[in-house]
Amino acid sequence: MTAFHTTRQLVLRTLAASFLIATLCVQALDVHAGAREQAKRIHDRIAGVPPSAEVLNDMESLIVGGDAVGAAQLALDDPAFYDVTLKNFVAPWTNEAMSPFVPLNDYTATVIGIVRDGRDFREILTGDIVYVGDSSLGLSPYNVSNNDHYEELEARVNGSDVSLSNPDHLVETQQSLVNGGELPSTATAGVMTTRAAAQAFFSAGTNRAMFRFTLLNHMCNDLEQVADVSLPPDRIRQDVSRSPGGDSRVFLNNCVGCHTGMDPMAQAFAYYDYEYDGNIETGRLIYNAAGETNDTSQVSNTRVMPKYHINGTTFEQGYLTPDDSWDNYWRSGANRRLGWDSGLPGSGNGAKSLGREFANSDAFAQCQVKKVFRNVCLREPGDSDDRAAVSNIVTVFKNGYDLKDVFAETAAYCKGA
Repeated sequence: MTAFHTTRQLVLRTLAASFLIATLCVQALDVHAGAREQAKRIHDRIAGVPPSAEVLNDMESLIVGGDAVGAAQLALDDPAFYDVTLKNFVAPWTNEAMSPFVPLNDYTATVIGIVRDGRDFREILTGDIVYVGDSSLGLSPYNVSNNDHYEELEARVNGSDVSLSNPDHLVETQQSLVNGGELPSTATAGVMTTRAAAQAFFSAGTNRAMFRFTLLNHMCNDLEQVADVSLPPDRIRQDVSRSPGGDSRVFLNNCVGCHTGMDPMAQAFAYYDYEYDGNIETGRLIYNAAGETNDTSQVSNTRVMPKYHINGTTFEQGYLTPDDSWDNYWRSGANRRLGWDSGLPGSGNGAKSLGREFANSDAFAQCQVKKVFRNVCLREPGDSDDRAAVSNIVTVFKNGYDLKDVFAETAAYCKGA
């Protein structure tokens, strides 16, 4: 081989090696740049604000090291996650219009506090718990008849001198302590017995709204999705016509589908009402404790609120509510798919035990994950990969029921390639 060819081969080998090194460097830079972009995306989706340079660097390092969940957990430390993201996430659950444009209230603040403190999320339907602004903030005291306390707290948060992320600003207490003796601990049921929920779902009506919106907000099913005409109609109240418009087929093929499941469970709320005189904004939750009774046209000396006996002549042979005992007929039929806990009896008295029935179902856990997925990934779970991710995150959630884990796992999944 000539010296020319030897030299040429050496040059080509050197160029090839240089090209390989350059390619590896570019690839390394691409990974580096991708990790930084992923870190920023995670922070934006969780907190809604850009991270500081230091936090971004730390998140990037964790992603490069294969710990995207750890990076997401850093983003959860940003106060904006609690002051903005969570507030907007929860606010639609507190009103029938499902609007996020409502003032901070005891329902929203309580969910934020439970998430911030890593408490068992099932407490939102069972606990004797409410979060309030700390007394050191100089706010109007919690009042059973107005929302001033929370609106003042929100104004301070918007003024940036207070944060819901700070355990010295938003503090835990008990509903049974702040309700002036109106609500015993045994009658508390997490957010269902907050003042905001009572105003939205116990005011007027027949208390079926509380059942429907709890099902919708925390089980991700509306009544049409759980309608089952195969169940016995023996607990449907007197106010439901058995032949709407003179046609009994409408009742048998439509009305019965919702009421056979709803009415036996909505009976759990029989002792609750929201009382107001003209101005709904200054009303309060009331509860008939033992020894407190009402008289209605159908029943005398009963703890059951009169609203459970309205329109009793619509179908006089219908069910006359005697107390707050409830039964879950959906443990049979098509709605077994909601995954009821076999360790629970499927019946009980009052809102707290009904909340426990809901909160321990598979549907409750799946619903929280799906809502977070929609909020963080900005889309519904679509393909088989998404569905597998949701299933895995549900498993993580059930190991402690800490909703921050759901946000972290979901943000890591949706960080992008």
